Amino acid sequence: MEVGPTAHYAMGGVRVDPETAATTVPGLYAAGEVAGGMHGSNRLGGNSLSDLVVFGRRAGLAAAEFALAKGGSVGFSEAELDAAAADAVAPFDGDAKENPYAVHRELQDMMQALVGIIRTQSELQEASEKLEVLKERTRHVSVDGNRQFNPGWHLALDLRSMLTVATLITQGALIRQESRGGHTRDDFPDPDYAHWGKVNLVQRDMGGGQIAIREEPLPEMPADLAKLFEEE
Repeated sequence: MEVGPTAHYAMGGVRVDPETAATTVPGLYAAGEVAGGMHGSNRLGGNSLSDLVVFGRRAGLAAAEFALAKGGSVGFSEAELDAAAADAVAPFDGDAKENPYAVHRELQDMMQALVGIIRTQSELQEASEKLEVLKERTRHVSVDGNRQFNPGWHLALDLRSMLTVATLITQGALIRQESRGGHTRDDFPDPDYAHWGKVNLVQRDMGGGQIAIREEPLPEMPADLAKLFEEE
């Protein structure tokens, strides 16, 4: 049996309020490995179960309270719904230049080779360039068959999100010029406490286009939690 190191999980994730697990989108809650900020620069094995138990409960309670407080019906734009539906089935009418499985495989191989466990500036920049090429290729992905259990269609849709996440990981790794936790830069092998006692917050503009990364200071640990650490 071949054994080798691989990316097991990510330490980042969707920004949530620690008390309610609420995201920045009203009515949307996140708990578990999709949520960021709970485990710092490394998540120890086994933490995910306690994470789900604690923050899953908080998310459920807060979501129920949010729903009960809402009155009347929820409005939405018919035009936006029609546009989303058309976008979802667009791969069936693609120009047949690209196969989703081929693009997916190249994305996997490239991220493993250039944005893997040990990272460098030159490889991360190369990955950024390759991601732009893969994004363009994804626009030409086509699928065959019908809408009933069509894995190729599902992958064609998933590729868009995969490319977004890959871009965020790569850009975040480029910006953080230090090594900390699960992030290792061969060209910056030590932690830089003078500059990097911060978190990187990534946000896309409301139009769904430009992605921006900004730095924010680490939040202060609550006094009752800090006291527990001092006692230990």
